[in-house]
Amino acid sequence: MTETKDNSDVIEEVSLDNPALYYNRELSLLEFNDRVLAQAKDENIPLLERLNYLCISCSNLDEFYEVRVASVIQMAEMDPHVTACDGLNAEEQLKVIGVKAHKLVSEQYRVLHDLMIPQLAEEKIRFIRRGDWTDRQRQWVKKFFHEELQPILSPVGLDSAHPFPRILNKSLNFIISLTGKDAFGRNSGRAILQAPRALPRIIRLPKEETGGGEYDFVFLSSIIHSCVDELFNGMTVKNCHQFRVTRNSDLYVDDDAIDDLLNAVEGELAMRNYGDEVRMEIDSKCSEETVNFLAARFGITDDQVFLVNGPVNLSRVQEIVGLVDRPDLKFIPYKASIPAQLSRNKNYFAAIKKQDILLHHPYESFAPVVEFVRQAAVDPDVLAIKQTLYRTSSDSPIINALLKAARAGKEVTVVIELRARFDEKANITLAAKLQDAAVNVVYGVVGYKTHAKMCLVVRKEGKKFKDYVHLGTGNYHPKTAQFYTDYGLFSSNKELGEDVRKVFVQLTSLGKVTKLNKLLQSPFTLHKGLMAKVEREIEFAKKGKAAKIIFKVNSVVEGKLMQALYRASQAGVEVKLIVRGICSLRAGIKGVSENIEVRSIIGRFLEHTRVYVFENGGNQEVYAASADMMSRNMFRRVEAAFPIENKQLKARVLSDLDCYLKDNSQAWIMQSDGSYVQSVPEGDVFRVQNELMEQYVVK
Repeated sequence: MTETKDNSDVIEEVSLDNPALYYNRELSLLEFNDRVLAQAKDENIPLLERLNYLCISCSNLDEFYEVRVASVIQMAEMDPHVTACDGLNAEEQLKVIGVKAHKLVSEQYRVLHDLMIPQLAEEKIRFIRRGDWTDRQRQWVKKFFHEELQPILSPVGLDSAHPFPRILNKSLNFIISLTGKDAFGRNSGRAILQAPRALPRIIRLPKEETGGGEYDFVFLSSIIHSCVDELFNGMTVKNCHQFRVTRNSDLYVDDDAIDDLLNAVEGELAMRNYGDEVRMEIDSKCSEETVNFLAARFGITDDQVFLVNGPVNLSRVQEIVGLVDRPDLKFIPYKASIPAQLSRNKNYFAAIKKQDILLHHPYESFAPVVEFVRQAAVDPDVLAIKQTLYRTSSDSPIINALLKAARAGKEVTVVIELRARFDEKANITLAAKLQDAAVNVVYGVVGYKTHAKMCLVVRKEGKKFKDYVHLGTGNYHPKTAQFYTDYGLFSSNKELGEDVRKVFVQLTSLGKVTKLNKLLQSPFTLHKGLMAKVEREIEFAKKGKAAKIIFKVNSVVEGKLMQALYRASQAGVEVKLIVRGICSLRAGIKGVSENIEVRSIIGRFLEHTRVYVFENGGNQEVYAASADMMSRNMFRRVEAAFPIENKQLKARVLSDLDCYLKDNSQAWIMQSDGSYVQSVPEGDVFRVQNELMEQYVVK
């Protein structure tokens, strides 16, 4: 093997195990957050939407530390010699993560102060600093503090009888330095104040009482800062600084040692707010002594301390978007369409029986999915409904339809994934609600998250049973379907129905794996199936025939599939990857991946569709799936990839993908070092999401 100084040089006879060919997944995720933050700087996007992107990049970083950094820290403690795909061990990863994350946070606050606040002020949306309050505003703030805040605030003076309080994950807190003595002659010099989570972080100043503008706001932290001395009667507040701690929030459930998954998850949820500390954000004006005191108290390193110039809970600034009624500063509302087959034929079963129907959310409405379940609930010929639920809203009309079906005496089975990250509590509540209505609720297979998106309706037609299915790439969540891109397929295909029924039997009962007709299923056949199809493209290329692969997914991490794509590129297969977030495969390396293009689309909607396309010698195969190209999706989850076989529907999906590959404005193209460069239009601007909105618009 030839040694190279940088990873973009020619690598001859390279081993595909070479770490130089891969990009660290954690750094790749931070790259994604860079791309999200870039939207906040795009003058072509409405101002309040830009603010929204800034806050999304902050909440994404929260989750990154809660889950990803937390796992790297645990790895550093458990097995420091284990390396990631790029050859970095856990300690090395934490160092480079720290550098990149600090750079990202600095840019977030620069965008806030240099772009967002001045441009919002030009639109008469103002964040009023304490030093700029008028006398009327100051009087109102004091009154608000006395009436709304002081009764529920509980400062804790630190001494032997008042140990350092437990700090909730991502809560707003203040460390206060004091002089003087209280009524008991005490003063440790420090106190901690925790802001209750129920309080809004941004307060609108009433125009009629303060004489200001219609959209004048103050931060909760500013109000507390200005009045904090009133919490310590007779003592002097030297300084007060806000801070926030992020904790490990990943639930750990020992699959081999539990008797009741529900009780185990409930037990872990109680501890989520008090996991190990992984990051601290603190006011940059805070003294080094105080910063060191808190860092030592939380047991975190310098890499995990972020000194910030502004509110430590920056993601909560997102509240402003809902408080300001300025449609001109937001995206123009989009009305999703409904396919003609369903709008013309009110009987969904008749329409689906006639032909497969494909939905593309959010360009097409999620309402037909709800209506499908609703019609099944009230149809006297429907005998059974089976559905998986990974994430859904608490007030989902789908849940109401399932409850109605159960109360009507239909056999209703729901597979709820209790361990859907950050939705565990909602899913536990949902499970109880369904069980109270006599729905058969199960939690899938211990050790394997149920991530497949499936609904099966069994209908008696004459003397025969007929299966109707809905399969999707996204969750049964009517709200997120308005801004996540996903495909959903309605079908009455007999073989597809049999496959879905077999998967439900796996999830609810016991038995050996049975052969499926059309579905590729994790953890059994999906990975093998994708590998075989990649190898088939390689063989076509070797024979001089057209060979092409298009994958559209959220993440590309799984090692064997990445190596297979490298081999495909080396054989001359054209490989196009549309990857929203993490991608550890690297494009454009000579001799390895020069035939691979990786692009990420960042726009108004969150790209969530998973599609796998193979040229197959001109007889193209198109699969939509619930699974990304990650080890967990391939081996530790129950997933389903379903073929799009109808010629018209297949052509639609391929046309959609062609639009993604044409995008020259919202597309970010991966460079050989793993970084991304945004496309710059050389001629007419082509934005895929705008194009699809125009194609599907209600006329």
